[in-house]
Amino acid sequence: MSEPVVETPAESSPNPLKLSLSTALIMSIFTLAFTALMAGTYLSTKDTIAKSSEAQKLVLINAVLPPSAYDNQLLKDELVLGPTPELGLDAGGHIWRARKGGQPVALVMEAIAPNGYAGKIWLVISVMADGSVGGVRVTEHHETPGLGDYIDPAKDKNKTNPWINQFTGKSPATLPLERWKVKKDEGDFAYRTGATISARAVTDAVARAVRYATEHRETLYQQGEKP
Repeated sequence: MSEPVVETPAESSPNPLKLSLSTALIMSIFTLAFTALMAGTYLSTKDTIAKSSEAQKLVLINAVLPPSAYDNQLLKDELVLGPTPELGLDAGGHIWRARKGGQPVALVMEAIAPNGYAGKIWLVISVMADGSVGGVRVTEHHETPGLGDYIDPAKDKNKTNPWINQFTGKSPATLPLERWKVKKDEGDFAYRTGATISARAVTDAVARAVRYATEHRETLYQQGEKP
C-alpha cells in the first residue's frame, strides 16, 4: 500500500502593505535618532561656536580700535544696517558703537569697496567721535598676490609702516574729503606703482565711510541707544 502523500503548503509571499509599513517604521526610527543626535550636537556646541565668532569679531575690531578706548559691551551695542549704498553694503551690514563712560568714542563700521582690481574689497573702519579715522583693515579681498594685496597689512612687505596705516588719524577737519584720493588722482594718499586700482578703491571706500559717519553721527549713536 502506498503511503499517503502529504502536501506542504506553499510559503506565502510577503504582504506588500506589511513590508511597506515595516520599512517606513524603520526609516522613521532612524530619522528620529539622527535628528536627536544632531540636535544634541548643536546644543552642546552652539555656545562654543558663538563665543568663537564673537572672539573673531573682537580681533578685527581691536585691530582698528584699541580695547582701552572703550568700556561698553561693544558687540552688544550694535546697529544692523539694511542696504546702505554709501558704504557699498548692498545686502546690509553692521556698525558697532564704542563708548566710554557713556560718551560716544567711535563707530566701527563694515564697508565694501566694489571697484577693486579683482572685485569687491571688504573693510572694517573705525571713525572716531571727532570724525577722524581710528584705523582701517581689509578683511577680505581677491587682489593680485604680490602686487595689489599690499592693502592687507598681513601681506604688505612693509611691516614697519604698512600702506593701510596712512589713514589712521586723518580727519576731514584738517584734510577735506575732496582730497581723500590717491596721489595719482591729485589726492593725498600714497599708492604702489602697478597697483593703483586697489589703493584707489580702498581710499574711496574709507572716504565714503568717513562722510557717512560724519553726516549721520547723531542718528547712529542715538538710534536704539543702549546703556
